[in-house]
Amino acid sequence: MSVPLAAPPAVSADPGPLGRLRVLIARVGAMCLVELQKLRRDQTELLTRAIQPALWLLIFGETFTRLKAIPTGSTPYLDYLAPGILAQSALFIAIFYGIQIIWERDAGVLAKLLVTPTPRAALVAGKAFAAGVRALVQALMVLILAAVLGVGLTVNPLKLLAMAVALVLGSAFFCCLSIVIAGIVLSRERLMGIGQAITMPLFFGSNALYPVDLMPSWLKVISHVNPLSYQVDALRGLLIGTPAHLGLDFAVLAVATAAAIAVASGLLGRLAR
Repeated sequence: MSVPLAAPPAVSADPGPLGRLRVLIARVGAMCLVELQKLRRDQTELLTRAIQPALWLLIFGETFTRLKAIPTGSTPYLDYLAPGILAQSALFIAIFYGIQIIWERDAGVLAKLLVTPTPRAALVAGKAFAAGVRALVQALMVLILAAVLGVGLTVNPLKLLAMAVALVLGSAFFCCLSIVIAGIVLSRERLMGIGQAITMPLFFGSNALYPVDLMPSWLKVISHVNPLSYQVDALRGLLIGTPAHLGLDFAVLAVATAAAIAVASGLLGRLAR
């Protein structure tokens, strides 16, 4: 009497580096879509957030263009200011994104996400790039207003695509910075306080409002380590054609974003405890 042999256990094939990368990108995309679904339920948020950059362009930009108080060479000050305000609007969207993480923790959603097979880096990257897409939607409104005010913006589709990439990378970095702060303070109130405390120093400590050459020495140091300065430099060079260091700008933004995703992923578990 023959005894049937047991079937050998199935061995799951290793998808390889490219396969794992495809899975990671797919999960990041899925998380990004989940985040963007929230935008459909509250479309007034972008309109209300667009009020502040509109005021900067209409009041600050128009006034200082007439005063000629800030030397910007042959570039009209309003043209010089518009890319900085574009970066500012993206910063203001992203820097408070950590509040959403704390809400998800309190609702029990974050704990459920962390037990799924989705890597933590994919969870953070999905939220980060969703913040970037939100910034793009608001950027469209700012660009339309800038064009109405007579700012000489480029119509080159490749430059506009590169502008979108710079905007998304910068927004993703500041979103991850917000998640890092949330992972440290673990409180909405503290996060709001810290976010409000660092937003304006980040803005004024960059080249968004004035050239770096006009800054005192200590502020120049801050500007050189401020990712917002590199984002503004890239946006200004792409949108209005001023001299820019695009290779350095995109390298700094990409490295800063990757590092911020890694740090935020490491702190995600602390939030869920």
